[in-house]
Amino acid sequence: MRGLGWAGVLTLCGGAPALAQTATLPPIEVTAPAQAPAAASERELTREELAARPIARIGEVLEATPGLIVTQHSGEGKANQYFLRGFNLDHGTDLAITLDGMPVNMRTHGHGQGYADLNFIIPELLGGLRVRKGPYFADEGDFATAGALNLGLVDRLDRALVQATVGSFGYWRGLAAGSAPLGAGTLTAAGEAVAYDGPWQRGDALARLNGLLRFTQGTAEDGFSLTGMAYTSHWRSTDQVPARAVSAGLIDRFGTLSPTDGGKAERFSLSGRWAGTGDYGTTSLSAYAIRSTLSLYNDFTYFLDDPENGDQFNQRDRRWVWGGELAHRIPWQAFGRAAETRFGVQARFDEIRLGLFRSAGRALLAPVREDRVSQQSVGLFAETTVRPTPWLRATAGLRGDWMGGRVRSDTAENSGSAGEWMFSPKGGLVLGPWWGTEFFLNAGMGFHSNDLRGATIRVDPTDRLTPLSRVPLLVRAKGAEIGVASRAIPGLDTRLAVFVLTLGSEILFVGDAGTTEASRPSRRIGVEWTNDWRPLPWLGLEADIAVTRARFSDAPGPGRHIPGAPNFVASAGVTVDDGLGWFGALRLRWFGARPLNEENTARSRDTALVNARAGYRFTNGVQAVLDVFNLFDSKASQIDYWYASRLPGEPAEGVADRHFHPVEPLAVRFTLAAQF
Repeated sequence: MRGLGWAGVLTLCGGAPALAQTATLPPIEVTAPAQAPAAASERELTREELAARPIARIGEVLEATPGLIVTQHSGEGKANQYFLRGFNLDHGTDLAITLDGMPVNMRTHGHGQGYADLNFIIPELLGGLRVRKGPYFADEGDFATAGALNLGLVDRLDRALVQATVGSFGYWRGLAAGSAPLGAGTLTAAGEAVAYDGPWQRGDALARLNGLLRFTQGTAEDGFSLTGMAYTSHWRSTDQVPARAVSAGLIDRFGTLSPTDGGKAERFSLSGRWAGTGDYGTTSLSAYAIRSTLSLYNDFTYFLDDPENGDQFNQRDRRWVWGGELAHRIPWQAFGRAAETRFGVQARFDEIRLGLFRSAGRALLAPVREDRVSQQSVGLFAETTVRPTPWLRATAGLRGDWMGGRVRSDTAENSGSAGEWMFSPKGGLVLGPWWGTEFFLNAGMGFHSNDLRGATIRVDPTDRLTPLSRVPLLVRAKGAEIGVASRAIPGLDTRLAVFVLTLGSEILFVGDAGTTEASRPSRRIGVEWTNDWRPLPWLGLEADIAVTRARFSDAPGPGRHIPGAPNFVASAGVTVDDGLGWFGALRLRWFGARPLNEENTARSRDTALVNARAGYRFTNGVQAVLDVFNLFDSKASQIDYWYASRLPGEPAEGVADRHFHPVEPLAVRFTLAAQF
């Protein structure tokens, strides 16, 4: 294949095991050059590294990022929940995710700021993952504070693929994908169908369809691609439930108090990328158009707000997103050595229709608020890297962002316009290598955006009378990191990073509204240690540990803990793969206990999960894979919250309680695939 190219992914090679949802990886060929890391925590993960991981849902492929937890608190059609560097990122706040240059995070979203749904991705077509943590990179903008994850797509499959998967709790998946020459380029097509009920007493009844059509020509430096994607899904959901309802025997761990919760989502996109290289460097251009719709029915508090009809509500988000990037990279000489400057402009336009309605059994009762939002942003960036000596690499960058727009609300007082500029300097030093070891120092500023409606609001939309305070549209983040990366021991890549990150305003989940809102300023200090050891060509060993202290920073006292902020994450894995014949993997993921309220008087429990895989590759291109999830049948939680809800017969003010979504019990999936 001509390079994953402008997605900036490392050189890949064929022959690794497939994703847990997949049975095989059609081989590809990549010519894109590797990019030297600018921070100790920056990583380039290949297609094979992603594919070697047993995953139960597409979002879990991101757990290849050291220290990242991907979980779910609702039905499988909904965006995942993310945790990284002491953040409960909800559905994507403070973690920028892109696919082939398209943003996944949605601003001013009906369910939560930064909502990032990965269910439209077909995992077999992922080409790699670039991991960046912290606000140190000039070309990363909104949400890129805790980190930025850039997924790439393959440009060509050398062999067609057909596969089928069946598994526990009504799981079924079918996939067909292949590439063919078309003119001077290559056309790739893929289709996926998924059905799943899950262990819930009222099954998810998930039905998902994905399709992709992609044309590529040329190389990463001189070529282009055009990609169309389509996704539709509908499901029922069992959301988090109060622990007291399970203890009292009102429901089972896998039961529900609101059996009509669920949703429907659709996403259609067209994107293109072009690059050309001449005497004065390389120019790249990308553009995208996205149509996205979502309708969610949730009930988190039961009879707290409406004792007669219940507290179910419907959130709607329908939007068009247009945008792109124009960038230029100039190689030049400084101090008699190679240097590089990259600069560019990024733009994004969102046209959004939002609705929040009270409902009962999915029947709409009354509107809470309806809004039309036009939101725009422009980002300018420049970054230069020089090598004044053989052992020193220095990078300096500057980013300027303007974001603004207009809200047209059904409550006139909440309509209006807002706009704001923010400038973010960045810098980094890399010393070495000495004996296969490099030292890194990084610092920078970044930002995340708040919901535009919060920047124009004046009164509570519930009663349309109570005055409310506005929040800033852009929130400053400041971060620094010191790290070391070493390959002094043959086959071992070990990295240690110590970081600090402050935010002008935390974004927190609000249980009784099912959304997020701006909160207090915060500070995080942490350390990450990652290890990847390949003692033999067919054996891989991994171990990662992340420890973080996260606190609100505006006042002393006991109420400084950030609800949901993880302070300990660890993972370990063993991968065995020698090409044809047997292969396998075993992975442990440890998600540490977390404070559930600001006083730290309520805490979650630890969650430790082990997934396993065994497979066999035949010489005729057929492959069989058995994946086992939650191998030891842990009874832990996927996620925990602490808030007040009300069951029938309880006091009008409700009862504060731990609300949890259990991990799925032991499950198996068997995949059979053929390449031809």
